[in-house]
Amino acid sequence: MTVTWEDLGWERLAEGVGRVRLPVWDCTAGLVVGDGAALWVDPGASVAQGAMLRARAREITRGRVTLLALTHLHFDHVFGAAAFEGAAEVFAAEGAGAVLGDARERAELRADAVRQGLDARAAEEAAAALVRPGREVRDRLTVPLGGGREVLLANVGPGHTAHDLAVVVPGERPARGPVVFCGDLVEESGEPQAGPDAVAERWPAALDRLLELGGEDALYVPGHGATVDAAFVRAQRDALAERFGVSR
Repeated sequence: MTVTWEDLGWERLAEGVGRVRLPVWDCTAGLVVGDGAALWVDPGASVAQGAMLRARAREITRGRVTLLALTHLHFDHVFGAAAFEGAAEVFAAEGAGAVLGDARERAELRADAVRQGLDARAAEEAAAALVRPGREVRDRLTVPLGGGREVLLANVGPGHTAHDLAVVVPGERPARGPVVFCGDLVEESGEPQAGPDAVAERWPAALDRLLELGGEDALYVPGHGATVDAAFVRAQRDALAERFGVSR
């Protein structure tokens, strides 16, 4: 029996592309399936959640989840990565490995997770098992998935953090535009969150780069919330520029 995205309670975004909005923090996790491999986008907020996501994805991909992209380094987007260790090559923006390998940074991620409501034991487990990326993206990197499908990994930050990575799935033109996984550079379910690691003055420019990559007909997938279009991303860019006093 073939398992569909809908069977798993996921949202189908395009042929072979889907996502799920995870409970508690409404964080997006995504999956892009090719003939030879599959790429997971963000592994959830705990090791247990990552394991659940990997198991569910295998029902669709038949075990071919061999690539993992981290859009940025906040706990709700990286703490599930240990569930993919040894099975998936991990990608992140340049400099991410040094952050995840630093004991003080791991301690802060753990503390932030607990402040945001993650169980202390789950936070400790995930922080201790944090997976450093095997490949860091300095600018752009095209990754083949087989069957003519490829994804573009683009280091579009800094903005929401110092290490923002976008995942662009080319569209089936002219019928459908690209799908762009934005991480928390774009948020739909609330105002974009700017923590102490945000690079606020450069965030609007990061969204300009995101719009250049996706274009007007792309489907943009925020880190939190419903999918949006280019007009929404442009309006959020303008609002962030005004909020942070960035001249345009």
